[in-house]
This record gives sequence, structure tokens and C-alpha cells, in this order.
Amino acid sequence: MEKIVKGVLNFRKNVYPENKDLFGTLATGQSPEILFVTCSDSRIDPNLLTGTDPGDLFICRNAGNIVPPHSNQTGGMTASIEYAVAVLGVRHIIICGHTDCGAIKGALDLSAVEGLPHVKEWLSHCRSAMEIVRERNGIPCGHSVGHAHLNEAIEENVLQQVQHIRTHPTVAAKLASGKIEIHGWIYNIKNGGVRCCHHNDNTFREFDEQYADIIANL
Repeated sequence: MEKIVKGVLNFRKNVYPENKDLFGTLATGQSPEILFVTCSDSRIDPNLLTGTDPGDLFICRNAGNIVPPHSNQTGGMTASIEYAVAVLGVRHIIICGHTDCGAIKGALDLSAVEGLPHVKEWLSHCRSAMEIVRERNGIPCGHSVGHAHLNEAIEENVLQQVQHIRTHPTVAAKLASGKIEIHGWIYNIKNGGVRCCHHNDNTFREFDEQYADIIANL
């Protein structure tokens, strides 16, 4: 806690005064353009990665950057997505996975989380991704996919979560009218790279290639 306490003291003494106008504006409301869904992993800092300020991102975090398919059962992710899209009017949704993801390690071998019933149930939302990896690599049913396929599974999980979020009614409506875009990202913790896909893609491209048009105009 000592580091946390020092951090708050520094925020009050230095950070807040330097950004007083920004926080004054944010005190009366928010208008983020991006819903950023990522993993709870402590190594991921969405604002640091994207160079954004408070108020720029509406952030949802959970183990495995999972978006359960829409259902009539209300959950935190469902409510947050609905609010971000219908009320805040975000224009972009980024689902950001990352290398060395512990949640995907668990999904690859559910026996490792046998004593964690809630974790195991949550990771069932990754099942389609794991089955795709299994089928692609000819791994028999009943056998663990294994960590040798971790990077492939991390990418496939992002692709599947991108498909899941499209089932949410508010998202589907905005997609149909061209008012929202969905992006899948994989952040490489070791080298700082980001690989990306559009919601209609099934493969990832390098960041500079994916956003070449935007970069050219910077």
C-alpha cells in the first residue's frame, strides 16, 4: 500500500493541479468515443498503451477480455456495453487481448482451474475459440489443447469475442447503420507491438498496416 499512498499524494500535489481544467470538464459528464474491452491482467494499461487521457476511453475489464454472447440474463458486461453504445454513443469498440494471458492458459486446460468453479464457468465463453484451435490442429476431443497453442488461442479468442459482441442488440443496430466499428487487438507485452483485425476479418495484421490510412494523415 505504501506505493499506492505515495501515488495518491503525488496525484493530489502534482498531477491534478497540472490537469485541473481537464478534470473540471470531466466533473460534469463524459463523452468517450471508444469502448475498450480488455483483460484484468495487471500488466495491461489501456491509457498508457493508447496515449489517451481520462475521459477518452470507456473501459471494461475482466479475465480473458471476454464478451458473453447476448442473452436475457443481465450481467456487468451486457449492461456496460448497452450503456456505452446506447447512451454514451461510442463510435468504436476495441477488444484487446494480450500475450501470456492467464485466462486463456486456463481455457486451454480447464483441469487447472477445477477448484475455481466461477473461473471455470466464466472461461466457458472461450470454448468456441478453443474448439477452433483444437479442430485446426487435429487434437482429439477429450485431450488438452496445451500451451503450445497459446498464441493461436489468444488470437482466436479475440476473434470470437468480436463475434460475440455483435450479438448485442445495441451493437447490431449501430453496425447495421454504419455508426460503429469493432476492432480486435492483440497487445504484445514483451515488445510493445499491437496486431489488429476488423470485425469482418479472421486474421490479424500489423498495426501500421491496419491503420495505414490514419497514420498517413497524422
